Amino acid sequence: MSSYLEVSAEGETEIELQVALARSPGLTIADELTILHDGREVPFEAFTAAHDGVQHLVRLPEGVSTISYTGTATGRAEVPGSTPLDLSLYRRPSRYATSDTFGGFAASEFGHLDDDALLSTISAWVGTRLQYAPGSSGPTDGASETLLTGAGVCRDYAHLVIALLRALCIPARMTAVYAPGCDPMDFHAVVEAYLPQGGSPGWYALDATALAPRAALVRIATGRDATDTAFMSTVRGNALLMTCEVTAVADDGLPDDDLYRPVQIR
Repeated sequence: MSSYLEVSAEGETEIELQVALARSPGLTIADELTILHDGREVPFEAFTAAHDGVQHLVRLPEGVSTISYTGTATGRAEVPGSTPLDLSLYRRPSRYATSDTFGGFAASEFGHLDDDALLSTISAWVGTRLQYAPGSSGPTDGASETLLTGAGVCRDYAHLVIALLRALCIPARMTAVYAPGCDPMDFHAVVEAYLPQGGSPGWYALDATALAPRAALVRIATGRDATDTAFMSTVRGNALLMTCEVTAVADDGLPDDDLYRPVQIR
């Protein structure tokens, strides 16, 4: 997995990055992050984020800096567990997934379904109602705007799925991933929903875009919505993303993906 960013800062600027592979138990991660400005390395700090993620805090000098990340993951990640606090947090409305405004709509469309059918049906419904159209949404658009405009990119699809699930009291969260096979290739956003599928409670991956096989996804960051999972956030100052290139490859090839079969990110 790799990513390359060129960032232009207007004066000294502080950014947070989430581009590194999560340190999920069961995986062996080998990776490297390099940040350069005028040929000199820019120092950064690393922090452990939620759900074994890694966040980097960088203070960029004025001008253009390059950010290069490479990483490999071997092994098989353990299926993530949950706590009562997790389930409570991921049932609540959040900035981009305003589930409190979707209650009546979600109940009328999906309230008759049992748990076994709910996840795949909502994901398929969003996937067929929306048009994948880069540039059709803005950085402050949430689930309501996506439903009204009928178009968006992966994060917009995910926000709408999350809002509908939470409106039906199903815990749902956004997961940023490297996605082998994704076309167009980029950082990718999917949904994890918590259900006792087949008597085995756990978090199950949904991708309403169907752009990449879910069994090949590798976790980067996990949270309520794009607020928690963005690959780059400006904390102080002004930073312009000039270039973003992402590569994700599965050495063992790409698995088939039956969208009606429960899959966990492993």
